[in-house]
Amino acid sequence: MTDTASTPDIASTPRATLGWLGFAVGAAALVLTLVIVWAGPFAPQRSPGVGIGELAADIARSAARSVAGQPQPEPVVPSRDIDDHLHVAAGVLAGFAIVLGVAAFVRHERKRAALSGIALGGLAIGVQLFTYAVMLIVVGLVIAAVIYAMRDVFGDVFGGLFGP
Repeated sequence: MTDTASTPDIASTPRATLGWLGFAVGAAALVLTLVIVWAGPFAPQRSPGVGIGELAADIARSAARSVAGQPQPEPVVPSRDIDDHLHVAAGVLAGFAIVLGVAAFVRHERKRAALSGIALGGLAIGVQLFTYAVMLIVVGLVIAAVIYAMRDVFGDVFGGLFGP
């Protein structure tokens, strides 16, 4: 026979429902992010040569308008495609995983489950930010190469920036 009066009250840890839900949502966010990075883009894309050619033509037209004192055209709102929606979905899932992990900490659920949701959500956001940073660097280098390749056109505009 056990004496219940002599055993101390031990507070039971709540079930890690939010922690494991955060883990599942964070895993889905990370998988979606990796699918976007490796298998995307899913929407039809122009060829890079056409895009770079149009960029060079836009730069030349913009420089000519600036020299002539004409106003620049109004910005055009880009249309959304499936790739934009997938990027937003991955970010929302990652943020939701982090919120669920923090909520699991607040409820004093198991720390491993709570940390896994936070870590997977943070990793999904980190992968997205890393790929965006690399793409921005590459795009910057391409734009610089296009401007340098058009140095004869821009020689007067930039005042000898590209040499004699």
